[in-house]
Amino acid sequence: QVQLLESGGGLVQPGGSLRLSCAASGRTLSSYTVGWFRQVPGKEREFVAAIRRYDRATRYADFVKGRFSISTDNAKNTVSLQMNSLDTEDTALYYCAYGPYIITSSIPQESMYRYWGQGTQVTVSS
Repeated sequence: QVQLLESGGGLVQPGGSLRLSCAASGRTLSSYTVGWFRQVPGKEREFVAAIRRYDRATRYADFVKGRFSISTDNAKNTVSLQMNSLDTEDTALYYCAYGPYIITSSIPQESMYRYWGQGTQVTVSS
């Protein structure tokens, strides 16, 4: 089993930056894929970004538009999401998730992820 803990959320003004972290403990295999998802009340949870621990292949949602960067420190079992040029539309509860090896085409599908954190709130407001 894998336990996940997100951190780094908070309040930031439009155009600002935040760095989210996902610390994992337990059976964290190198073959796992780590994803970030977000959810706004009343809307469906959506894919943000993901990285494969094994080869560090990355995948981003279209709305990121080069603003976000995902990285992994496998030795520390930590995955980070650097978010720059934040907009009010980025306000959401952000979750990290771990799943078994996932082929590239299936990475955005949340059903592929087995373990989920409790989320960290990101609020972008002026």
